[in-house]
Amino acid sequence: MENLAILLLVIFLVAMPMAYCVKEGAEEVDEWFDKLPYAKQKVTKLHFFFHDRFAGKHDRTAVRVAHGPDTDKSPTSFGLVFIMDDPLTERMNPTSKELGRAQGLYAFSGQDELSLLMSFNLVFTTGEFNGSTLTVLGRNPAVPHREMPIVGGSGVFRMARGVASAKLRSFNMTTGNALIEYNVVVTHY
Repeated sequence: MENLAILLLVIFLVAMPMAYCVKEGAEEVDEWFDKLPYAKQKVTKLHFFFHDRFAGKHDRTAVRVAHGPDTDKSPTSFGLVFIMDDPLTERMNPTSKELGRAQGLYAFSGQDELSLLMSFNLVFTTGEFNGSTLTVLGRNPAVPHREMPIVGGSGVFRMARGVASAKLRSFNMTTGNALIEYNVVVTHY
């Protein structure tokens, strides 16, 4: 098992950067920062749908990885942690054009109310933002409209900051599958 973990780590460190990476090296990044005082700030607005799927043998995108000793007794699932690699699509239909993936984790963090701690990257895999990421880190309360901070980014979104607004569009009580509409506004250079 340990050998398998080492092999997967090597694959991750070597192969994955080739799959989705910014085409600039350290020298190009240094040059970019040298020009930053003269750069004009840009505002980008994005709209997409986030498909969180817990059910199915082959299309599951979120898995339970940890829980606290009393999670099963908690009315808010306090302590429950999931890892996700959810598709981001252009339209509500899960077979519509995939724009990227939401990769990260979320944890049920409220003891008295249903609330999540979200920590994930929006990894764009097509179009003008291909290879770029936005990082979301914040509280996600169980209310109809949610707002979470964008705390950074890479590639086109280097030094990004902004807001991700989320609205639950559908939720299946049996499977736990959810469809969330996102509107993102970020400033970057």
